[in-house]
Amino acid sequence: MRVLVHDYSGHPFQVELSRELARRGHEVTHSFCPAWPSGKGHLTAVEGETLSFDPVGPTEAIAKDRFVRRTLMDAAIGWQLLKQVRRTRADVALLSNAQIPSLVIFALGMMVLRKPWVLWHQDVYAVAVRSFAGDKLGRAFRLVAALFTVAERWTSRRAAAIVVIAPSFVDVHREWGTEHKTTVIPNWAPLDELVPTPRDNAWAQEHDLVGRHTLLYSGTLGLKHNPGLLVALARAVEDAGTPVRLVVVNEGPAVELLRAEAQRLGVDLLLLPFQPYERLSEVLGSGDVLLVLLEKQAGAFSVPSKTLSYLCAGRPVLGMMPAENLAAQLVDDADGLVVAPEADAVGEAAAWVSALLQDPERQDAIGRASRTLAEKEFALAGCADRFETILRGTRRGRV
Repeated sequence: MRVLVHDYSGHPFQVELSRELARRGHEVTHSFCPAWPSGKGHLTAVEGETLSFDPVGPTEAIAKDRFVRRTLMDAAIGWQLLKQVRRTRADVALLSNAQIPSLVIFALGMMVLRKPWVLWHQDVYAVAVRSFAGDKLGRAFRLVAALFTVAERWTSRRAAAIVVIAPSFVDVHREWGTEHKTTVIPNWAPLDELVPTPRDNAWAQEHDLVGRHTLLYSGTLGLKHNPGLLVALARAVEDAGTPVRLVVVNEGPAVELLRAEAQRLGVDLLLLPFQPYERLSEVLGSGDVLLVLLEKQAGAFSVPSKTLSYLCAGRPVLGMMPAENLAAQLVDDADGLVVAPEADAVGEAAAWVSALLQDPERQDAIGRASRTLAEKEFALAGCADRFETILRGTRRGRV
């Protein structure tokens, strides 16, 4: 079977699935957008591997706040994806994290080509934009939210099958009339690539983190987050009597906000761009506590994949996120802490962090629990089996 897997973000576990499908004998092309600013997976072929990589879109970083330019670019990416389908003679395509304009163009083209495709639904963009439009954006963006709802529903109906990452997504597809072709497959993280490392590893030494209590956040920061909570947490831990350094690995508009807020509150902040994927285990291993942010509006439609990577790294995790989020349950199961993503919860979070930093044995125990949970939940073989069945079924018209 010839398969095109497109993951707009270039995240680690999607490319791991592509590698597994190729290992099973399928002819797989993995597509991604190199310009999207996020932590990337291992996106180059290794010796003896049959997997092909074919990036789409620009190579320069995308300005997320230039809406019109981004929309035109995403529409062009949809056209490029259709070219990839024709060039690779793909029997079926699997799209993850594709933007709405890309999906619309792609769905139209696949109708013309009479080829099946699968929507791997990582975010319900229509719900996300509609939620934030009411709080943060103006009337124009509320109109955009309405258009996105129509477009996302239409493209979902055009897909031969849909994979969603949490049961909460099924309610949306029930409303859209697409529940019958929807399968829930939770996200995972690559267990063999993201492994526990010593706290005082080479990366920690390079960034002067050895012997210093460190709170670490690694990943995107956008509408679904409140970056200021990271700085407020570090300040509260300091005020509780535990000196800490806040490390944020991120690129984008949140960087300047974090820098200004850290200066205002007198927080020791280290800002770094996204690090090479092959060093991510060291990066995450350098944190005494790993931090997750997710605003309450995003509770039902987003599962932060960084949480899954954190668990693989075997470190304690603090989630400032809605309790109903699927990732929040994982953090709780790993003996981490979940608090509301609000300023009122910073004190509770800081007290937990401060006590944990003074108890190395408890830190180690929670870290082991995190890794054990990851090994239990993130087995690749079972996930790949289910995706393979869905892809084969769409090709045969059985989904």
